[in-house]
Amino acid sequence: MNPRPIDQTPSRLQSPLRARQKRSQVSRACDWCRQRRIKCDSYSPCTNCKARGGNCTKDAAEITSLPRAYREIEALRRQVEDLQGELRKQRAERENDVSSLSINISTPELSVSESICSEQDEARKTVWEGIHLRTARSANETWYGPSSLFSFMGRIANFLSLNFEQAHSHDQMLPDSVSRRLSGPLLGPEHDSSRNHSESQTKNTVATGAYLTPTQEEYFLDLYWNAYHTSLFPILDESEFKQHYRSLWTASGNTRSDSALVDIVVALGMQYGISMLPTMRQQLVVDDNDATIAGRWYYRRCQTLLAYELESPTLATLQCHLLSTVYLCCGSFQNMADSTCAMAVRAAHMLGLHLEPPQSMPRRDREIRKRVWWALCSLDSKIGMKLGRPFLLHQSNTTPTLPGDDVEVAMLSGSSFAPLGDNATWLSFNLQNTKLFLAARAAYTAFFDRDLPLQNGQTMWDDFKVLENQAQFLQPFVERLEQWTEGVPSTLTTRRKDGGRPFANDGTALEIEQFAPLWLQRQRIILELMYHNLNANILRPFISFVPTPSSTLAEEMAFRCARHAIALTNITHQALSSTTILSGWHEAFQWQWNSAMTLVGFVLAYPQSPFTAASRSAIALSVSVFDIFGNSFAVAGSAANIVRNLITKIDFLAKRAWHNQYVSNTKEASNQEMVPPSITELHAEPLMNNGSTVFHTGDAGTLEFNDLTMESMQDVLHMAFDIDQWSDLSGLWPGVGAGGNTVRD
Repeated sequence: MNPRPIDQTPSRLQSPLRARQKRSQVSRACDWCRQRRIKCDSYSPCTNCKARGGNCTKDAAEITSLPRAYREIEALRRQVEDLQGELRKQRAERENDVSSLSINISTPELSVSESICSEQDEARKTVWEGIHLRTARSANETWYGPSSLFSFMGRIANFLSLNFEQAHSHDQMLPDSVSRRLSGPLLGPEHDSSRNHSESQTKNTVATGAYLTPTQEEYFLDLYWNAYHTSLFPILDESEFKQHYRSLWTASGNTRSDSALVDIVVALGMQYGISMLPTMRQQLVVDDNDATIAGRWYYRRCQTLLAYELESPTLATLQCHLLSTVYLCCGSFQNMADSTCAMAVRAAHMLGLHLEPPQSMPRRDREIRKRVWWALCSLDSKIGMKLGRPFLLHQSNTTPTLPGDDVEVAMLSGSSFAPLGDNATWLSFNLQNTKLFLAARAAYTAFFDRDLPLQNGQTMWDDFKVLENQAQFLQPFVERLEQWTEGVPSTLTTRRKDGGRPFANDGTALEIEQFAPLWLQRQRIILELMYHNLNANILRPFISFVPTPSSTLAEEMAFRCARHAIALTNITHQALSSTTILSGWHEAFQWQWNSAMTLVGFVLAYPQSPFTAASRSAIALSVSVFDIFGNSFAVAGSAANIVRNLITKIDFLAKRAWHNQYVSNTKEASNQEMVPPSITELHAEPLMNNGSTVFHTGDAGTLEFNDLTMESMQDVLHMAFDIDQWSDLSGLWPGVGAGGNTVRD
């Protein structure tokens, strides 16, 4: 095949080369082309979008130069700084608003929070762990917050575990209490062995319960009016209640119609009245020999009747929920009380009690609605701070004003108590009690809602700077609690001997007015005991089991806590030993138990403080208080035994610390050539800073350390951990009931 001639090259080689056309530049491609990374042009719409049906837009942010980008970044940085500054300012204003709470405020704002997770909660970082314990019959654990006595006793247990080198299990620190034997204050052990009760069985049990005669009911109703009505919550109209009660009886006078409100009032009267009787006389009235669940058949029938009112509650329904919560608290069923209080909160909002009553409503009705609402607020505050759980009520702008206490309101209340003078009436106690809880609640909320600069896993007691900062932050709130005492009418205060001041913790004895009505004397004592109890609880977190510097505000707060607990013990002992003012008052016993365990922790944490000897004496005095209460209900007698044993453990640790100090001083003296006599002379017993000895042998008994084993120490602490839920002696000796009789499940 002949080769192809050169001049027969392809046409593409023969055609002249054309210059490559330069692509037109566009400042920015359209969004459709940019998304597909293809070329775009300056037409609108561009050629690609027109040919392929694309959406030719340029809505994206305009591209900027590098200097402009830097300027944008700087502007954003300044904006972030401004927002952070505004946030800090708002937080400071919020803290100032809380700290500026006035005790004389006429309309504190409280209502149910609209959301569990508020903006303030989202900003919080500090988590207070609390403690998980099995305090009920169920095997499930229950959480108690950092302000609860359970949490503080957990810290005591950890301290003792380190000192005795033996772990104290939280699960083993709970006694065999009523709440662990019974599902509730409804059925006895013989009926409560099975949880599967049919509705018919429950109704039959309620119908065949132990009920009183008309005369007996009248007796316990009178006890209620002179006790809980005047010295706790005046939420009932006495005249209307008595008229309603009379209308329930049949013509024969042998039976009456069912009434949930009457039943719960009778139950409270029985619980209080039976607790005032000696133990031997209680056996004639109370089954199971326990005053804390006296009236439980009436309580059970009340709950059965309330089940029909849940969909359409009335004011009487709410009053029943409130009084049921009080009954459960006194009976040591704390979790049931918490749940019942939550039902009361919902019922109150269904009834619109969180709103200011209209002026068109008669003043008598307006005032009773206000008293019920603020009683619920006080009860919610009491339970929340006692158990360390979130409040059910929070700040709002729709809260009614505080109830009145003037003479006109007292005359419209339905009760016929004479005025007290000094512009005070029997309702003034309720008003002052509400203000006290508002002040204490403000301090509690400020303390536990504050964000703390802690590392992961750290607590406030691990960083003394944080602890001291918290003390400085809480100082204004503590001062406002003291200012509250200045607004209490003189007719509601108890005078002191030797020139002492009411509500002071200087140790002066009470000068109880001899010819004052019993209900007025009780109002005065309870108001003062509640003041010391709330102060001790608020200041108790400053008791640190970790060594801290001396002469600090945090240490001063711990000392104040001990002084309030000592004052409460002295007042309770004097009132019980010389009067009948607090006889059968279950809450007074719980306050005393709270103070006794607080002082136990204080003495362990501060063995050389100026208030240790006085605290140690107050612990011994609390044994006498429990002995007096023990004449009426068994839980107090068991508390006395536990505190006696804890005193022995405290003195054992103090003596061991003194012995170690003695050995250390002896070694130092032996290394010196000449030892002054003042250095080598040691007392036979350890001394406190004020020169008094640690050890006592009066109420605590003779100290015997030979038979003191680690097991016995642990057993005692186990029993101590949940004493406010006891109702018999079976926690001390399982299987043995009151009077030494064997209990058979």
